[in-house]
Amino acid sequence: MKRRIKRIAPLQAGKMLGVLYGCMGLIFLPIFMLAGAAGAFAQHAQGGDASGAPAAAVAGIMFGMGLFMPVIYGVMGFIFGVISAAIYNLIARWIGGIEVEVE
Repeated sequence: MKRRIKRIAPLQAGKMLGVLYGCMGLIFLPIFMLAGAAGAFAQHAQGGDASGAPAAAVAGIMFGMGLFMPVIYGVMGFIFGVISAAIYNLIARWIGGIEVEVE
């Protein structure tokens, strides 16, 4: 039996994609944390200056990006989810939407 998706609720699509993209952003969290720590350690091991300001700045930026990555991904997922659903609804009116086969 074929069914047609005629409309997608934009707000619901935005919420769903916001959470999904936020969770995907969590995947990058440990990568950025390790990169920040490794960069700071490598500069210190190469005999950086005594203050360590550049190493601390790099580590701080990487830690900050790692912490904000899930939030940024979530917000962008919400915004683009709403926009994509609205565009889908507009186009589906013209050409009929996506057909799926269900049992």
